[in-house]
Amino acid sequence: MNKKLITTAFILSFGLVGCDNNEVGDVSLGFFTLKDVKIEILSDDIVTGVTCHIASIEANLSLSDPSDSSISCRQTGDITPEMIAKIDKSKSGEIVFKKSKSIFFKSMKVRRIYDVENQTLIYLSYTTKETDGSFKHSLSTVPLWGTKAYSIEIEPNK
Repeated sequence: MNKKLITTAFILSFGLVGCDNNEVGDVSLGFFTLKDVKIEILSDDIVTGVTCHIASIEANLSLSDPSDSSISCRQTGDITPEMIAKIDKSKSGEIVFKKSKSIFFKSMKVRRIYDVENQTLIYLSYTTKETDGSFKHSLSTVPLWGTKAYSIEIEPNK
């Protein structure tokens, strides 16, 4: 291949790092490291009254980002019974966010799981590749108490 074309593609790929529309924070881990803590916002497409913030490490000039991440979700708007009716209520829930963390098939995913008995939305952030003998994960919950979706009658577990 043309050496100039490869060099241009390489420079552009690193120039686009951090150009994510969902990024709301970028904290350097120091002058002598190429790792940053990136904070992204996740708005739930179905339960639009929930906003999550996900912090994870991005290692520029590396083929794989570290697996560590954290998530915090809060009610930021109305949560209605119609929204809850549309979500997957299985024990494994559904993926609401996915991001590649490596060219080697590692990704970070966020699942929304509904705890029917406690009327709480659970957001689980996890990586899909084992690191140091463990799958890294983080959890945040959003109780429906005080929302329009909260019900006195509880549906039985399926």
